[in-house]
Amino acid sequence: MKNIKFVLIAFTTSIIIAFFVGYMIGPHSEKKVEFEKEDPAQVSSKMIHHASSIPMDESKAPVITLSTTAQKLAQIEVSEVIRKEVIVSTPLYGTVDYDETKLAKVTTWVGGRIDELFVDYLGIKVEKGDPIAIIYSPELITAQSELIQSRKVLNELNESTLKYIKRSSDLTQYAAYKKLQLLGINNDQIEDIIDLGEPKDHLTLYAPISGTVIHLGIQEGMYVETGNNLFAIADLSQLWIICDAYESDLQWIQLGNEVDFTLEAFPGKKFFATVSYIDPFVNQKTRTIRVRLNVANPERLLKPGMFIQANQQTLIDKFDGERPLVIPISAPLLTGTRAVVYVESPEMAGEYEGRVIELGPKAGKYFIVKSGLEEGEKVVTNGNFKIDSAMQIEARPSMMSPAGKKNVIEENLPISYAE
Repeated sequence: MKNIKFVLIAFTTSIIIAFFVGYMIGPHSEKKVEFEKEDPAQVSSKMIHHASSIPMDESKAPVITLSTTAQKLAQIEVSEVIRKEVIVSTPLYGTVDYDETKLAKVTTWVGGRIDELFVDYLGIKVEKGDPIAIIYSPELITAQSELIQSRKVLNELNESTLKYIKRSSDLTQYAAYKKLQLLGINNDQIEDIIDLGEPKDHLTLYAPISGTVIHLGIQEGMYVETGNNLFAIADLSQLWIICDAYESDLQWIQLGNEVDFTLEAFPGKKFFATVSYIDPFVNQKTRTIRVRLNVANPERLLKPGMFIQANQQTLIDKFDGERPLVIPISAPLLTGTRAVVYVESPEMAGEYEGRVIELGPKAGKYFIVKSGLEEGEKVVTNGNFKIDSAMQIEARPSMMSPAGKKNVIEENLPISYAE
């Protein structure tokens, strides 16, 4: 009996020890397996969270200290705050258009019939003074007759001693002469009428400028009335480019700036234009400002209606009276109202201070800094979001939770829960 009792006690004891050892070993091995399967980003987050739990003085700027391992997991990279000249590239998109200062529209000054038309299709090139059309108008015959008659009367009164009669005849001839000018007859044509001594029943219309006919509103045999738009001529040696610029880019666009642009029709070839006009108002629908460029077109390669992609390069060598202080665009964390950077401590390795700074304009790959940083300091350019996340977890001042304010979650909780 004693042997049986001893065997039972020994067996029971071995079972209890086995369960105890299994309990102690089992959970630890499971945690180890889970840790090994974790994503590197999760490991990085845990490392930063662990580092951020170091007690800090609330009266000082928010600071976080990371171990060497935590820095590697968070892939921390820093860049030095420097002063340098920067180039701002401003993109512009637009279309080629006619230069309105080199555009001539011809309308009828008298009613009549188009008896002959020398320009019968769009796109034809004309030189200044070339005949465009011949128009028949009874109104012209009457006006010419008045001039011829007044001229004859004045010639007959040359020997008269009555000055007031001569004066009256001079005024009559001047009025008739002026009337023909107002009807669209030039001085040479009027002199021909006076020399001929007979009225002409047809009037020739001439091209007022050299260029290309871009509008033709008449046909041979058509009757026209006073004020009808007959044709339009454009000088294509000088053109406009109408572009749209974003509000944020307006600060870099100035009158007289040179802009280079390209066309799909001529890949690889650059053209150059000059800013000549900036609209004084903003388009309410597109939130853009219209910018006009002047461009020379001596080879006639540019055609109105072409789409262009322009780029303006602006060198900034001075900002607030000195060389710009710049940081990479990846350094600041932007909330819309604030910009937060994390500055590496020069005294303690792995220590980073959160700091609110004031940014100037964006200049290519850099932000110009107005205040908050000094030349030579080093700011975090990669891993700053992970640092900021750790600050938020510890309820420290961060990008989303400024100092002296409740964090985002607390602001949206009922008072009873927030307290």
